[in-house]
Amino acid sequence: MNRKYRRKVQYYETDQMGIVHHSNYVRWFEEARMDYLEKIDLNYQRLEEQGVLSPVLSVSVDYLRMAHFGETMIIDVSVEEYNGIKLTLAYEVANMRTNMVCCKGTTKHCFINQEGRPLSLKQACPEIHDILRKALEADNL
Repeated sequence: MNRKYRRKVQYYETDQMGIVHHSNYVRWFEEARMDYLEKIDLNYQRLEEQGVLSPVLSVSVDYLRMAHFGETMIIDVSVEEYNGIKLTLAYEVANMRTNMVCCKGTTKHCFINQEGRPLSLKQACPEIHDILRKALEADNL
């Protein structure tokens, strides 16, 4: 499966120095996460329809190189950890032309029901649990 999400840097995402403002990388992670979930047949709308929400618990970002307006970034997403209750996704943002990595990071998520109570997907939604478990296995071969 192609885990990569392609994203062209927009002018409004840059700052006075002409580089992408650091906050935009987190937005790109979210875009890439939604794309990844669709690719594994688990779009977020499907989660919500089954009463499952997945808030962000933490975000970690290491900035390695600058990205500039007009450049195309490739964001590789993979499941780093999953235990039925929490999910950690890893991201690597690279310049498509140079293949130089600009940024690496992770997001950690939990699963809750619509009342805000924690969910074990293994018990509450075994089909979703299996999809994420298989993604973890595939991404960590």
